[in-house]
Amino acid sequence: MKAIRRFTVRPVLPEQLRPLSELARNLRWSWHAETRDLFQSVDPEHWATSEGDPVRLLGSVSPARLAELAGDRRFLRRLTAASDDLHDYVTGDRWYQAQSAGLPAAIAYFSPEFGITAALPQYSGGLGILAGDHLKAASDLGVPLIGVGLLYRHGYFRQTLSRDGWQQEHYPVLDPHELPVTLLEEADGTPAQVSLALPGGKALHARIWIAQVGRIPLLMLDSDVEENALGERQVTDRLYGGGSEHRLLQEMLLGIGGVRAVRTYCRLTGHPEPEVFHTNEGHAGFLGLERIAELCEQGLDFDAGLEAVRAGTVFTTHTPVPAGIDRFDRELVAQHFGPGAELPGIDVGRILQLGMETYPGGEPNLFNMAVMGLRLAQRANGVSLLHGRVSREMFSGLWPGFDPAEVPITSVTNGVHAPTWVAPEVFRLGARQIGVQRTEDALSVGGSERWDAVADIPDQDVWELRRDLREQLVVEVRRRLRASWRQRGAGTAELGWIDGVLDPEVLTIGFARRVPSYKRLTLMLRDRDRLMDLLLHPERPIQIVVAGKAHPADDGGKRLIQELVRFSDDPRVRHRIVFLPDYGMAMAQKLYHGCDVWLNNPLRPLEACGTSGMKAALNGCLNLSVLDGWWDEWFQPDFGWAIPTADGVSTDSDHRDDVEAAALYDLLEQRVAPRFYERGRGGLPDRWIQMVRQTLTLLGPKVLAGRMVREYVERLYTPAAHAHRALGPDAARELAAWKGRVRGAWHEVTVDHVETSAPAATSAVAQLGTTLGLRVRVGLGGLGPDDVEVQAVSGRVDEEDRITDATTVALKPAGAPDPDGRWVYEGPLSLDRTGPYGYTVRILPSHRLLASSAELGLVAVPPRDAAEGGGVLLR
Repeated sequence: MKAIRRFTVRPVLPEQLRPLSELARNLRWSWHAETRDLFQSVDPEHWATSEGDPVRLLGSVSPARLAELAGDRRFLRRLTAASDDLHDYVTGDRWYQAQSAGLPAAIAYFSPEFGITAALPQYSGGLGILAGDHLKAASDLGVPLIGVGLLYRHGYFRQTLSRDGWQQEHYPVLDPHELPVTLLEEADGTPAQVSLALPGGKALHARIWIAQVGRIPLLMLDSDVEENALGERQVTDRLYGGGSEHRLLQEMLLGIGGVRAVRTYCRLTGHPEPEVFHTNEGHAGFLGLERIAELCEQGLDFDAGLEAVRAGTVFTTHTPVPAGIDRFDRELVAQHFGPGAELPGIDVGRILQLGMETYPGGEPNLFNMAVMGLRLAQRANGVSLLHGRVSREMFSGLWPGFDPAEVPITSVTNGVHAPTWVAPEVFRLGARQIGVQRTEDALSVGGSERWDAVADIPDQDVWELRRDLREQLVVEVRRRLRASWRQRGAGTAELGWIDGVLDPEVLTIGFARRVPSYKRLTLMLRDRDRLMDLLLHPERPIQIVVAGKAHPADDGGKRLIQELVRFSDDPRVRHRIVFLPDYGMAMAQKLYHGCDVWLNNPLRPLEACGTSGMKAALNGCLNLSVLDGWWDEWFQPDFGWAIPTADGVSTDSDHRDDVEAAALYDLLEQRVAPRFYERGRGGLPDRWIQMVRQTLTLLGPKVLAGRMVREYVERLYTPAAHAHRALGPDAARELAAWKGRVRGAWHEVTVDHVETSAPAATSAVAQLGTTLGLRVRVGLGGLGPDDVEVQAVSGRVDEEDRITDATTVALKPAGAPDPDGRWVYEGPLSLDRTGPYGYTVRILPSHRLLASSAELGLVAVPPRDAAEGGGVLLR
């Protein structure tokens, strides 16, 4: 029989064990080994069946066992030590508190998904795992972050396979009362709520759950409340589920409701109000509209509110392809704003302007969340150096007239939270070398360029560690593979072969990620005979562990999975290649720990960062990857291999896949496998061990989330906080009025004439070290010299006279305007490089409160006939 109502019955802990509840509710246990060991000792059997979830564990331990622990002095000493350690961790000064004054009082970090732990399944892939690692690293560093997301009652789907290898999705219901979260309550004990107005007089209400991530509160909005009608209750049902309106409501709740949740949390707890708002991808972009509406209620107009909001906003883009961005029909967006809906005090037309693709190639009837995110943020970044370049190209239409290199999108390369992803055995090996505290600091705070202590670890220890982790992976793969085959309908008698799957002595390659087409799950299958030869090589075999989920609506991705599963089902190779369904954090950790090589073969440059290889590297796994994302930035032959790419413009996709697959096979056959199996005089693979050592020494410090968050603090959060403080109401009004005046007058700004004062200017050749005097006549219309900067831009030129590697020099006005109202600007131009060289002149808006001279997207350049001598020198 099925129950008609469900309750969660919590255990009553003896007084001596009360600290267990606090330890279970703070998700620091998910990356703190001593706390996990403590919970395991409560009841090892139930710890295993609870899949390492302390909340589930405490709900299943018998009262007799709890009474026994309450009288166990040794356990109570351990409990006291763990509780005291957590208290010191969340209250003591850390890296952030040791920095100079002027840092933000608080930062609000918005993301549609957060991967903190498998016990809180609120993530689908890399974006969520990155967000979770961002919170954990911020906690370790003491950064006063507030996380903001949604609580999905079904999370992301669980994946199984049918008998013929087709992906099947399952959506288990999550009860927040059984998760490591607590309800935010008002002073009278009632649940705190936020509400959004919907068309037709309806409303969307949401409660606020808090997941405590070390020092960081993560606020999660949940619309499954009695006050909502059925449709509104389902807004937070599934991560990335539903149609356009469903997704729009999710993103309105995340952005607008999220700001309201932050305000409520700060009111109830006394937490400092955020000075900086960071939106992780465009899904939370509506947060800027809510903050403008707040300022409008305080007396600012829309334009001044926009400037004030932009000053304190950071936007991170994670996609290198336009198809990866949420876009909504503009009529759908218009329907949900304005009178009778949300933010009635803001003109709907102004809202639509923020998201419209008003640039060449854009779709004017679509509302683009990333475009709105960029227009609402004064600071923006991609997530690797290459992705920063790709983003500047992709969004360059928002800054017409500027070269992509000048588009104001920087990059902060992602990192991973080492305490979460490093195997306990790796940590213990480090602690044996430099001590527990130094190892913890090296992995969480970082800051060093190299981990030189790795050089002192004996080769034998390195190799035994790698073999131990590989052996653990083999055991885990067999367990999961047996469970998968039982789900696919196989009987026990059919599964004896699984005991021989994988071999702890064989080179093990991992490939695990989401399954969109550009990640090319099946590239390894392009030449199946050659792959079989590699898998079954008599002296140097390889074995491959594959995992990944396709989006439920992506039948193409599901076909790729089925193709790989059918190959791995072949009795000839099924002991050497396996596909494991239901890829998630718990599985990922075992893969990162146990693989020797991490494979990544996306279509370059479509991988924004690709952090899975970073997690593997921290465990001594070598990367074999296309030069994309972070690998393009940090690859060295000392610690991995680069798969050559055939990314010429004329290469069709099939031919490209054939060429790159052949390159992959060549690397595996001729370089990777021989290096693994080659033995030195001591019987060890000396050269392989040296690559592992170099990976840990040189790559380890770079890939840390602690390094990433420190960069955000220093390069983005702190400047944003300073800009926020500078944009008080009066300054915001001043900047908005100035921008309006400049935009209105810009059509009158002209470069009329450019001349040089040196004889060499009329020659096609000049000598290195020559200094030319530039004299430029400009028209400023209704603007004055204080409103603009006139620049000389010079550098090497290509065959089409485009300036590369440009240097800019500001020119100065020479006296008053002439009778025609024209101004003359002068300045030197030093010819400091040999080869083809050129210059031009341009006029940009200039104001002390601009973060970038490209901010307005306005530039004036000379007409073709404005310069004497053509302007190109040293040809």
